[in-house]
Amino acid sequence: MGFLKEFKEFAVKGNVVDLAIGVIIGAAFGAIVSSLVSDVITPLLLTPALKATGAEHLEGLVWNGVAYGKFLAAVINFFCIALVLFMLLKGINKLNKQKKEEGAPAAPAGPTQEELLTEIRDLLKNK
Repeated sequence: MGFLKEFKEFAVKGNVVDLAIGVIIGAAFGAIVSSLVSDVITPLLLTPALKATGAEHLEGLVWNGVAYGKFLAAVINFFCIALVLFMLLKGINKLNKQKKEEGAPAAPAGPTQEELLTEIRDLLKNK
């Protein structure tokens, strides 16, 4: 009975639940980014470029039984996804930076060097 109680405490701990939610949201976000790349970016940018080079059927390239075309397509897909994520995160970071700058109050001006030296001098005179 103690084992089940310990497992229940472990499974419902905040960290485990947060991790599970993060994995689920990450998988859903991955599907969104993959769809963006395969359904929007590839037809708009990559397909015309491949047609211009005469390699519109990149996945079909095979040499001695090695399907290097699929590998090249996967590499291109990876770089497209990485570029989309980079641009998305850059935009999010810019928005967060703007929110911080708008919400942060200006730092109060501290005493000048002369004021500090005058205060030290006055304290030393009183001794």
